[in-house]
Parts: sequence; C-alpha cells; structure tokens
Amino acid sequence: MHRHKPHILFICTGNVCRSPMAEYLLRHRLGKQAAWKVGSAGLFTGNGMAASQPAIEVLQEQAIDLTPHRSRVVTKDIIDAATLIVVMTATHAAELKHRFPEAQDRIYLLKSFDPGCGGGDIPDPLGGTKAQYRTIRDEIEATLPDLILYLKSYAGEQDEDRIRP
Repeated sequence: MHRHKPHILFICTGNVCRSPMAEYLLRHRLGKQAAWKVGSAGLFTGNGMAASQPAIEVLQEQAIDLTPHRSRVVTKDIIDAATLIVVMTATHAAELKHRFPEAQDRIYLLKSFDPGCGGGDIPDPLGGTKAQYRTIRDEIEATLPDLILYLKSYAGEQDEDRIRP
C-alpha cells in the first residue's frame, strides 16, 4: 500500500497573514525533500485571496516567496486530510473543535511548541504595520524548532536525515 505523506495544516482566521506565513516558514525549514506536506486554510475567509502585502514583505526579508499563496476556506475534506492541525489562537481551536469534533485530538496551538513562552495566542497582524508583521513572523519562527522535533518524532526515525533543524 502506498503511504501518504503526513500533512500538517496551519489554520488562522483569513488565511492571508499568520497561517500562510507559518506554512511557508515551515516549508522553507523542512526543505524540498520534506517528509511532511505543509498547507494552510482559514476559518472565516474566501478562496483565492493573495497573502497580505506586509506578510509577503517580511518573508521576502528571509528570501521566502509568499506570492504564490492563495487563501482557502477550511472544509471537512481539508480537515480530514490533515495529520496535524496547528492553530494560531485558542479561539481558532474552539471554533475548529465545534465545527469538526472528530478532529479535536489533532488540534494544537502553535505557541504550545514554543518552550519559552508558555503558550498563548499569536495575534492577528492584519491592518498592522510591517514591524508588527515582523514580530508575528518571529513569534511563529520561535515555535518551529520544537514543532520540527515533534514532526520528527511523529513521522518516525526513518525520516530523521531529511529534516534539517
């Protein structure tokens, strides 16, 4: 039987700031040969919107191109395909658990992977300054080393050498 790649899904409100930034930052860290498929979606959004301009700009500072991103609204199919669902706020987690109760054991708060901050929400920078977006980008990045360790343990040791910290 063909084994599907495990799939991590980032969720935020509009899928134009936080979740695409997390998706592209993680994808960049994992590299082309990643053991995980990485995606994102929004709880309250439409399909096909570009990422917000400041989000594009603060990822460009790290040589990551966010321009291909297009928003998509979260659906049961998207949730069912996800091995791991990572949300930006406790409110997102509650809304997802309400809409998709069968997925509640796969839903994690992104900041739960940042040992230094003790959890909490990643606030929505929409309409904010580039400096605010940079702060959000850095908060997301602070979670990635531990998230990647979690993904390694989840995917099993066979993929150990394919993920770089």
